[in-house]
Amino acid sequence: MDRILLGNEEFEGRNNAYVLANGDDLALVDTGVATDRIRQDLRDGLAERGYEFADVDDIVLTHFHVDHAGLAGEIQAESGATVYVHEADAPLVAQEPDAVTAVEDRRRELLETWGVPADAREELLAFFESADIEGPPADPTPIEDGDVLEVGGHTLETVHAPGHAAGLCCFEIAGGDEAFVGDAVLPVYTPNVGGADVRVERPLERYVATLERIADRDYERVWPGHRDPIEEPTARAETILDHHRDRTETILEILREHGPADAWTVSAQLFGDLEGIHIVHGPGEAYAHLDHLRHEGIVTSDDGVYRLVDSAVAPDNVP
Repeated sequence: MDRILLGNEEFEGRNNAYVLANGDDLALVDTGVATDRIRQDLRDGLAERGYEFADVDDIVLTHFHVDHAGLAGEIQAESGATVYVHEADAPLVAQEPDAVTAVEDRRRELLETWGVPADAREELLAFFESADIEGPPADPTPIEDGDVLEVGGHTLETVHAPGHAAGLCCFEIAGGDEAFVGDAVLPVYTPNVGGADVRVERPLERYVATLERIADRDYERVWPGHRDPIEEPTARAETILDHHRDRTETILEILREHGPADAWTVSAQLFGDLEGIHIVHGPGEAYAHLDHLRHEGIVTSDDGVYRLVDSAVAPDNVP
């Protein structure tokens, strides 16, 4: 698979943009963040292959996060490319004011509910304001699970994979042995759930279902949004599932040892001091697990404070 390595130092780092080409038919899967360095990385990578932004016919976005979609609007403006993204994420790729405001309002609401201190919330806001990595809006074409795209001489089947983001999609390559997976599975990090997209209801449950779906498809190789290809994706998905089971057990131990706690307190026990984007990712991850435990009747919640229903619950009994 032809990929352009992008030197992103934000988020999980080392983004990939995949080049699908068949003569004059050119497509990209993801684009990277809209910074001067990454823009030049992408332009240089295309130039090495004999292309420029104006030659791009189609852009396939795995999800709306700026390290994947940041340059889509700029490339579309130069080339007239069609930008495909799941219907759940399309309003954010288009930067529709109502959609953006709804996310910002929901994030503020959750940060308060999670018990994030005011100074940490201010630090997070300053991070978002200073990042300047979004790029101009695109005019996306919404897609949904099962849609088939013919781009860059390839046939891609859309596989909706929510959890990390509401509209995250994998794109299965014709033949079914390989797929582009965005941040559904990553080779080094475990994708954040809960904080990465505050719109997702029951984020851990949705993400577990995604991992199980990927494992069931039993791909031979997948191409992630960050770092190197994953040669044993079923095993990697199962490893991430085990990680979340272990994290649930750890959170139960935290509640036993420290009594009732909010998501910020639990995240401090899990991750220590947090800064930058992790101010939302840390308590978001804790919340995803606590919320799952609440729905399973293992903990109760009152004004964002979680307590065990039965302090004798053993980790083996956790779903």
